[in-house]
Amino acid sequence: MSDHRFVFEDDPDLPGWKRWSLTDQTRFNSVFGPLSVLVEDGIARVRFSPQHIHSNLRGDVHGGALLAFMDMALFAAGRSFGVLTAGTAATLDLSAQFIAGAPVPTGAIEARMELLRETRRFLFMRGLIVQGGATIANFSGTVRKPAS
Repeated sequence: MSDHRFVFEDDPDLPGWKRWSLTDQTRFNSVFGPLSVLVEDGIARVRFSPQHIHSNLRGDVHGGALLAFMDMALFAAGRSFGVLTAGTAATLDLSAQFIAGAPVPTGAIEARMELLRETRRFLFMRGLIVQGGATIANFSGTVRKPAS
């Protein structure tokens, strides 16, 4: 089932990856630009390139921006795993532990996502936020799938 509110297509900048974004660029997600997604060995890699607008006064990606990215990564990963295809799913919980700062000019931020369990109504996922070789944060979340 397709959903006209989302674009999920080949990423022209990263061969083998998919690009995930909302069609309505006036929504909050547009602050991050399109997300790039690749599934390898059961892990969904969700990536964005932080810009100055995502930074805090230290020059790292703001914790709130990282939390928003974690939330969006749950949905991009769910779509990539083929368990979210359309509709309005909802985040039920998101738990995060920050481990290190993520300098803005250093490079892409990536969520490495794992689907722990899928039930009729819920997705249970966890992930690591990494930048280069550094682990930035650890998180887990539960998504309620849209009603059929």
